[in-house]
Parts: sequence; C-alpha cells; structure tokens
Amino acid sequence: MSRVKMPEVDEAMRSFAEKVFASEVKDEETRQEISPFDVEDICPISLHEMREHMMLQESSAETEKRKKRLFRLKTIALALPVAQKSATKLSAIDEVISTSPLYQTVPDFQRVQITGDYASGVTVEDFEVVCKGLYRALCIREKNMQQSLQRFPRTPSQYLRSIEGEVWSASDAGPVFTPPAKDGQDPFETGNLPEDLGYHVQMKDGVVYVYGDKAAAARNEPKDLPYPSLEQFVDDMSFLLALIAQGPIKTYTHRRLKFLSSKFQVHEMLNEMDEMKELKNNPHRDFYNCRKVDTHIHAAACMNQKHLLRFIKKSYCVDADRVVYDAKGKQLTLKQVFEQLHLHPYDLTVDSLDVHAGRQTFQRFDKFNAKYNPVGASELRDLYLKTENAIGGEYFATIIKEVGSDLEDAKYQHAEPRLSIYGRSADEWPKLASWFCRHRVYSPNMKWMIQVPRIYDVFRSKNFLPHFGKMLENIFVPVFEATVNPQANKELSVFLRHITGFDSVDDESKHSGHMFSTKSPKPDQWTSEKNPSYTYYIYYMYANILVLNNLRRQRGMNTFLFRPHCGEAGAITHLLAAFMTADNISHGLNLKKSPVLQYLYFLAQIPIAMSPLSNNSLFLEYAKNPLPDFHQKGLMVSLSTDDPMQFHYTKEPLMEEYAIAAQVFKLSTCDMCEIARNSVLQCGLSHEEKAKFLGENYQEEGPHGNDIRKTNVAQIRMAYRYETWCYELNLIVEGLKTD
Repeated sequence: MSRVKMPEVDEAMRSFAEKVFASEVKDEETRQEISPFDVEDICPISLHEMREHMMLQESSAETEKRKKRLFRLKTIALALPVAQKSATKLSAIDEVISTSPLYQTVPDFQRVQITGDYASGVTVEDFEVVCKGLYRALCIREKNMQQSLQRFPRTPSQYLRSIEGEVWSASDAGPVFTPPAKDGQDPFETGNLPEDLGYHVQMKDGVVYVYGDKAAAARNEPKDLPYPSLEQFVDDMSFLLALIAQGPIKTYTHRRLKFLSSKFQVHEMLNEMDEMKELKNNPHRDFYNCRKVDTHIHAAACMNQKHLLRFIKKSYCVDADRVVYDAKGKQLTLKQVFEQLHLHPYDLTVDSLDVHAGRQTFQRFDKFNAKYNPVGASELRDLYLKTENAIGGEYFATIIKEVGSDLEDAKYQHAEPRLSIYGRSADEWPKLASWFCRHRVYSPNMKWMIQVPRIYDVFRSKNFLPHFGKMLENIFVPVFEATVNPQANKELSVFLRHITGFDSVDDESKHSGHMFSTKSPKPDQWTSEKNPSYTYYIYYMYANILVLNNLRRQRGMNTFLFRPHCGEAGAITHLLAAFMTADNISHGLNLKKSPVLQYLYFLAQIPIAMSPLSNNSLFLEYAKNPLPDFHQKGLMVSLSTDDPMQFHYTKEPLMEEYAIAAQVFKLSTCDMCEIARNSVLQCGLSHEEKAKFLGENYQEEGPHGNDIRKTNVAQIRMAYRYETWCYELNLIVEGLKTD
C-alpha cells in the first residue's frame, strides 16, 4: 500500500481538465496566447510573479522546517536501486559493475554533479506537489502497461516501490514475440497451431468480451480476463490534463530539461575523446555493422522511387499482354492499362512518376497522400501498391520481397513495415492473411505491423458503416476469433504470428473538437458522420489490445504492442493519450511544446521513432527538428524513414536517414550507435534476436545491459545515461520523503 496519499480526481479537477482541453483543441492559427501546456524559453513563469510567489511561500514556518530537512541534501548523490531491498537502501554504480566481465567495465570518466543547497527552481511546497504529480503519472503508465502486457522499464518501477516502502521484484509480464524461423523450418507452417476452444466473442460498448459459449454471453458471464475501466481511464486522463497545465510543475520540468541538456553538453565536452577511445579499441564492430531497425515505415512506400520505376518497366517487359486490371467488369491487359493512361513505361522517369514529396507538400497532407498514385493515376496504385486487385496483389508482394532481399544483403538492417486494416468490412483480415501466405511475403529482416487509418468519417459518409462500433468490430473480432479458434482460421493465425503491433495513422492536424469523457457516446451509438477524436480512437484500440494480449498470453501465442503515430501535429492531448496507452510512438514532434510531458517521456523512457526527412516535407523544417535536443536530454529516440518512396533517393534509405542526421546535427559515432541500439530495443524483434544483436543482458538497464562488442555504444555513455536517469528519479523519491 502506498504511503504517499494522492488526491482523488474530483469534479473540480474534471472541470478544470475540460477547460484545459477546450482551450487546446481550438484552431491553433486563431490562438495567440500561450497554450496552457507550453512554456516560453525565456521565462517559464513570469519572473516577477515567481519571485512574489516564492517569497510568500518561504515565509511560512512549515517551509523552514522542510527546508532544514532538505538542506541535508548538500549533494543528491547518485542512487541506484537494488532489487529485493525495501526502503531506500541503494548502491553506487561501482558496486553494480564491480563483478562484471571486462567488456562491461566502465572506464573512469568525468562526472557532472551539482553540489550545494537545495535548488529545484520551485518552493519546497511546490516541489512536494510536483513530486506527487510525477509519481502518480508514472504509476498510471506503469499500471496501464502491465495490464496490457506492454513494456515499462525496471528502474522507475524500483524507485516507485521505494517510494511506497515495498520490495520490488522483477515481473515476467510483458510482450511475447514470435522467435525467428530456424533452419529448415517453414515460417508458414500450420501444423503447430493450438486447438480450437469454441469460445464465443462479442463486442460490448466498443470492447470485445470473451465468453465460454453463447449461453454465457446471454447471462453476461465473460471469461476471467482483465477488462479496461472507462471511468478509471477518464479519471486518470483528467488528472494528467490538470497536471501538465499547472504552473509550478511546468517550471520545474522546464528547468530539469534545461539542466539535462546542459549536463549532456558538459559531459560530451569532458568525455568525448574517452568515448571515442572506447570505440576505437572495440574490435570488428563499427556503425555500419551494428544492428539498426527502421522502426516506422509504411509497406506501400517501402521502396524508393527508382526501385518502383524499375519494377514497372520490368513488369511491362514480361507481362505486357497479361490481364492485370478489372475496369468496371472490363478486363484489361497491362499494355491496355498504359494505353488508356496515354503512357509508355519506356518514357517514364522518376520525375514523371511524381511520387516524391517536395516543397508543394509542406503543410498539405492531402497533396502528400496523392503522391501514392504513380503519375497521378490511381490505376497504377491499385495495380502495384495494393494487396487486393485482379492479380491478387502479386506485384506488391514481389516489390516487398525485393526490399526484404535488399535488407538481407545489407545484413545489419531490419524494417517494420505497416500493412493497412481499415475496418470497413470483416473480411479484410482473411483477405490480407491470404495474400501474405499465398505469396509467402516473409523476410527474416522484416517484422510486420498493422496500421488502422482514422477515416471512419469517410466510410460513414458513404454509408459503408452504420456506426463506429462496427468499425471496431471489423478490426478486432476476426483477430479474437483466430485466437480462440486457430484451426478454423489457419491462414489468419499464421499471419498473426508475424504481427508485432498495431499503429493508428492519419493526419493529426485535423481537429475533432470532441472531448473524450464518460459522457461520450459509446461506439455503437456514434452514428454521426463526424470523426471521433484522436483520444477516442486511441482508448478503444488500447482497450481491445489489452483484452486480446491477455487472451493470447493464456494461449501461449505472441502478443501485440500499441505503437501509434502521435505528436506529428495537432493537440498536445494526443501525446497525453499515448503516454497512458502506447508502448512507443512515431514522430513525437509536439513534445517540444510541453515540458511536463517531455519530462515524463524521459522518466518512463518511452521510445520515439523520429523521421526528420519526412517531417521536413510535411510539418517541420529539418534544422528545427527536435531530434538532437531530445537525444541530448536522454529521451529514447530512434531514426526511421516513414516513406522511402516519397523522401529518399538511395537503395539504403535507413542509412541515408542516419547519414543526413549525422551531418546536419553533427552526431558522433557514439550518438549514432546509441540511436541504433534504441531502435533495436524499441522494435518487435524477438527476445532471441535482441539477445543476439545486443547481448544476453540487454534487458538490464545501464552499462550492465550493454555489450559494447555488439552495440558499439561506449560504456561511458551508458553509465552517464543511467546515472542521470537515476538522479532525476531519485529527486522524486527525496521530494516525497516523510520526516
């Protein structure tokens, strides 16, 4: 039981959260005032007001008493938690690594420490309130990640247990990924599928429930699985909304982030040569042959423009007279398709193909989406970049397998392409699984994800769906049925073995204006043509993934991560919803607007897949990208390509992404190898593969979990990151200590 009393979410807090949300979802172009979540760089809170506030607070006798207690912290020394010990008995890093193998030894390096009187930048009372808020926020994320079998790092868990006065013990709950196929093993084998259970699955209020049979469903007696609580989620969200808009916590987190950035710059100045010396003494391994994963890439654009052009020309040479297209009942050969478009493949160039994003797509997501149509023709998109067409998606499968072959040739690069499930009809899953298995779209260097576009409004306006609940049903019920009865859904069951997670995609800058709350219509009551809000989508995807993961774990099957696009544009509340529900996110640009959320993402080490070249063409100029700033502060960032067809020129788009970032942001070799290591930790590779690529102890945090022989990340860098992380977490512990 926690010894720290947390305030309940009352009506006043809910009301405040609603006001904050309402002010945030207004059109940003019409708002001139500072967002309630933002902090200006020059002045976190008006200096005059801050001085008055602190003087007022400092005058109380209670403050003096607490200040005397905190005065003891002349230096808040590095404190590392040790498992199996309650209270706050913590050890120094030298003790942790003293028994480590030689390659795990941390060389002596210059450490940056702050000494002197307590100086958090806020009053002692405010400091305690800040620490309570950060503690509860981390507890909310920890609870949601554990319930949904996603990842929460061990180090903050140990500090949270220390605050509560409880003994921390390692948990085996977490994601399960399918191990790679062994030599001679068929990755599409169906003989080892579990038996059917014959359970009945049924959606209720937007969440799939599992019953023993239809009679149990009629009695409303679901199987013993964890089910999400909408009321609890909304209460937690209201608390976090209020938290990230509070002045003292904005000031505190802003100053801690400034400190983290400055501290890294001093660390680099003092230790850069020692880090480089470590890397030079590391045999065989360098940036080129350390593993790196493209953590955010869409299958429909996973090839570069020259690759697509070359394939179009090759297919015309081979299949000119083959019937490849069905135009409203009329069968057309490939030659006739091009004649109808008044084109000849021989004359095509990358310029006339016109799939590359440029200056004309900046802030224009509609024009960007049009770039998926080669030469502006939807017929060629249907033919070459779709899984469903007159030739059963053969061309698309062949292109993806060629990309997979290129990755295998490069050996040290992996990718996680996204395939789309729209939720328009229930047979999308069986059709996609059939395409995947029929064409044997497999590569050991690829892990697959499912992306769900947030386009309910499009389907509803065309009367394809009666309500939003039907869309959720089409997305999740087939997966539940394949989990319960794999023998009756063999192809889908095999396909799901290769899936590692779900993504939510679309233009985030589109405002819904709807605030998600307990008063929101249930999905089967959402019949309007208006699109639900981002948070509405995110909650119901998370809720179903939570139940699905627990069911699949019971059956000994692989589980799924939730990894939405988030923070590319739109409201800060998107990042708040992802903090509560997502294992990791893609983009995260808007974190720079909210110091509180940015600091929470740092404390929880939430992975962020960033794509500066993509952002440069759509939302943010390259030089203004926050990637180097996030990296300096210690957020867990990785580099990804997003859409090589639109943004890249070379055969190795991921290396192109790293090369440009290294040149523009002046990243060192150690920086790039650290980002590459982050990408492997973030991705859906299996435990066996990560142990092979990163070292047997990769699940340990800090230098003990780093094998420099495999990652080429200096132990000095790993020790610095871990010590800094522990220092910030320990501040929260100290702020919540009772006399």
